[in-house]
Amino acid sequence: MIRMVKGAIVLMAIVIASCNSGEDCTKVVQQSKLDAVDAAQLAIDKQIIDDYIVANNIANTGTVQEVNGIKYVITKEGSGVTPCLENNVVVTYTGKLLSDGSTFDSNLSGVSFPLNQLILGWQLTFPTFTKGTSVTIFVPSGYGYGPVGFPPKIPPNSNLVFNVDLTNVR
Repeated sequence: MIRMVKGAIVLMAIVIASCNSGEDCTKVVQQSKLDAVDAAQLAIDKQIIDDYIVANNIANTGTVQEVNGIKYVITKEGSGVTPCLENNVVVTYTGKLLSDGSTFDSNLSGVSFPLNQLILGWQLTFPTFTKGTSVTIFVPSGYGYGPVGFPPKIPPNSNLVFNVDLTNVR
């Protein structure tokens, strides 16, 4: 509990420090979006992700951090700006199913997305990353594609793993 409180305090400090005065810069997802995530499924997903992290010795590869139940490990710390939800993020990434490691999506040449139109897991974590960050993100199903999934590649209630390089913020 203390770790989560410390994480929330750090997150708020980053949010406050990163916003430019006079510009629209939203760093926090609307509470209604968080409330829409099924709490019981989130608890199940968090346990599955925790078990995966332990079983695969992921804590040995870096510090496992958490935002709202999403776990992530920064493999390369960036510098510079952090994105706002209104920004486009330029990324290279690979998305896999946690359950079997199969890749459901990948772009290694770089692609730009409006952050506020991406899955909730990215909206919650990206405002804490600086340009140039490389990160592995473990996304519970409710912050990904939820109970419907994204057939045929992503089954319902699928926990996801993303390896992402945040190459630019526009």
